[in-house]
Amino acid sequence: MTEAGEDLAALLAGQEPQGLPERGDLLEGHIISIDSSGMIVDLGLKRDGVVMRSDLERLHPEEAQFQVGDPIAVMVIAPVDSDGNLLVSVAQARESSDWIEARRLMEADEILEAAPSGYNKGGLIVPFGRLQGFVPASHLSNLPRGLEEEERMSRLADMVGTAMPFKIIEVDPQRRRLVLSERKAVRQWRQDKKKELIESLKEGEVRTGVVTSLREFGAFVDIGGADGLIHISEIDWRRIEDPGKMLSVGQEVETLVIRLDKESNRIGLSLKRLQPNPWEAAAGTIEAGQVLEGEVSLLTSKGAYINIGDNLEGFLQVSDGGAGLVPGVKVSVRVVEFDPGRERLDLELLPEES
Repeated sequence: MTEAGEDLAALLAGQEPQGLPERGDLLEGHIISIDSSGMIVDLGLKRDGVVMRSDLERLHPEEAQFQVGDPIAVMVIAPVDSDGNLLVSVAQARESSDWIEARRLMEADEILEAAPSGYNKGGLIVPFGRLQGFVPASHLSNLPRGLEEEERMSRLADMVGTAMPFKIIEVDPQRRRLVLSERKAVRQWRQDKKKELIESLKEGEVRTGVVTSLREFGAFVDIGGADGLIHISEIDWRRIEDPGKMLSVGQEVETLVIRLDKESNRIGLSLKRLQPNPWEAAAGTIEAGQVLEGEVSLLTSKGAYINIGDNLEGFLQVSDGGAGLVPGVKVSVRVVEFDPGRERLDLELLPEES
């Protein structure tokens, strides 16, 4: 058996075929006859292998120049057909190198590029050498769930003929299953791009980017092929609850690189640090006991945040649940503690004059 044959035999069965041949076994023999119905191959077994004419027609013309006596590799497709024949395939045996290469790519976690050749309701069909791979719709990053069937089929049709990245996620020669994922390839490509970007970035660098998505904890911004995160606490000097009230997807923003985590492949960004620090600006101008005028900007279960101007907010602890305090209400407060280094301003509510 050739080296490629040994590799495929290991891939298919984990060992050399023992006893009767099984579907998927790769065997070697010699051609003993060729006629209009196909070819007979001596495999050194009790029965000769039968190659149907339709199987030979799957080969390229230059690959189908056979002579009696030629050594040949075949794959078992039916140990016993309805007529008692041992059916074998030359075409499937020739695909052995493609199965081996597919397994290598999967185990190496490599990305390949290919153009889909067709589609069906379930996803895309992608050529891989002599094989056809299948990409389930759930593994396509640009095919949202919940689409009407007409829109879904239209989007799949638009992908045919367009080169795309894929990762091989299943290789099963016996079941003739070759499954690919575009979603996983894109995810890995983005992670690889992020690694490259992290290597080139420096903390303190300013980068222009585009907001790609919003989450309750912040916003992701593409700063050159990879996303960094602006945590909600780094969007504005004032406390905010919803990043969507400050940013929108597609918006171009200027950001400051504040953290590079090579181990976890994360980039931390900030918007607020490109603006003057209101805590530093207020140092020396605010002191304990001082009376200030402000406006309620946010209510929480523990108290209220009071905007006293110049992007500076203090915290007002409320023991009675904040009766009468609603966002927008103006209040008079007294400074209990001011620590600009810790960005802390504790306030108390002044009693209303009778």
